Amino acid sequence: MVRGKVEMKRIENAASRQVTFSKRRNGLLKKAYELSVLCDAEVAVIIFSQRGKVYDFSSHEMHKTLNRYHRHAKEMQIGGICKEPYLEQLKSEAATMVAKIELLESSKRKLLGQSVSSCSVEELQDIIYQIEKSLRIIRERKAQLFSEQIEQLRAKERLLLEENARLCEQQAATPQRETVTFFSSLSSSSNSDVETQLFIGLPEMSYK
Repeated sequence: MVRGKVEMKRIENAASRQVTFSKRRNGLLKKAYELSVLCDAEVAVIIFSQRGKVYDFSSHEMHKTLNRYHRHAKEMQIGGICKEPYLEQLKSEAATMVAKIELLESSKRKLLGQSVSSCSVEELQDIIYQIEKSLRIIRERKAQLFSEQIEQLRAKERLLLEENARLCEQQAATPQRETVTFFSSLSSSSNSDVETQLFIGLPEMSYK
């Protein structure tokens, strides 16, 4: 006996629908967990209820799994595009880049004074304007660097003047201390020169 295919449809009763949702939701999350553990698979499940509540499960960090899915979907989308128009677009972009590079190289040579024999008067005037503009920017930068160096030298000068003043003050105070030390040494040496001697016997007579 062949069983017919069971047709599924929305449960009309709100209470029964909510009970079924809770049971099936828990079963789905449980199966997702089992699949991630048993098969070492990266699994992520997101469920929005009819009332807008969110239920989710992720075996890894959810945002990393979603980013991985988006990258995969983008690669699949690019792979589904017809290759011929895509290659033509890449060729067109490459040709445009080559033309821009050649134009920049030509402008560079002209600014260096090369390949100017074929330039018109307007082109030469434009080159002169660009060179003068560049020189003005360079001079402004040079003046800024000179100003910064002068300020640094002034700061060093102030430090040297302060150091010089401090050394002068120390030198001015040094002779006073040396004078006091000198007189102290003289006093101590004079006291040490006084000797007391004891003589036994008659005093010496001087004969004329």
